[in-house]
Amino acid sequence: MFAGVDLARRIEAGTCKLHEESARQAARRLGQCVFARPLAGGVAVYAEPGSPLNKIAGLGFGGALGETEIGEIEQAYAQRGCAVQVELSSLGDPAIGAMLSRRGYVLMGHEHVLGLPLRPEELKPRSPVAREIEVTLSDKHDFEKWLDVVVSGFASPDDQGIASHESFPRDVIRNCMADMCAVPGFARYMAGLGGEPAGGASLYTGAGIAQLCGAATLPQHRRKGVQTALFETRLCDAAATGCDLAVITTMPGSKSQENAQRRGFALLYSRAVMVKPAE
Repeated sequence: MFAGVDLARRIEAGTCKLHEESARQAARRLGQCVFARPLAGGVAVYAEPGSPLNKIAGLGFGGALGETEIGEIEQAYAQRGCAVQVELSSLGDPAIGAMLSRRGYVLMGHEHVLGLPLRPEELKPRSPVAREIEVTLSDKHDFEKWLDVVVSGFASPDDQGIASHESFPRDVIRNCMADMCAVPGFARYMAGLGGEPAGGASLYTGAGIAQLCGAATLPQHRRKGVQTALFETRLCDAAATGCDLAVITTMPGSKSQENAQRRGFALLYSRAVMVKPAE
């Protein structure tokens, strides 16, 4: 699968939409401190202290970024005591990266965006290993159970690949996931093995794109097909809703990237994670 600028623009727009809608849900909880502001084809979001949503995404696909514009956004983050984090696509306007460097942003790492065309007739039946795993949609009544599984899985990451520079406390993850779960098109999945919770994942669909988000497996259930089962179920559900493309974001060289590529995903582009520390 080849990724050009048009495809990257479409994927980045979907990511911005999820961040924007999640911020709107956060604003209902927290009020005026929350913002989601358009910026050079992307969006700048602040939800609450320490939130994974506090970032600028999608830059470089909607015209030039002005010094005044970015300065105003930096000031908005500074007023909240928050560092400015930009996730900049390698297919976006390269002049933006140069501007951010001049303004004191530091490269903290990269993340990979992978994609898979969704053609229902080509989706494989569930593998024998995955058929041993029960995957169900998680409803509002078992949100805390689902959250416990996902947070516990994230707390014990695989040591394969490049480690993330970020970590988040449980209460912050809970608030972020609760806001995202309230967004139309967002769904949660629970995987069970032997009658016990084994893993969890989520899916956001919109504008024909399925974003595979937040998958985690409990350490004692790893290497048993849990992620394969969560992959296969979400892909089938996404295709059934009319999505023609599935995307996933991973850390470079991670087990998640390996699992995705084994499932047929191709590396489309990377994002540079650039941070300007809070003053």
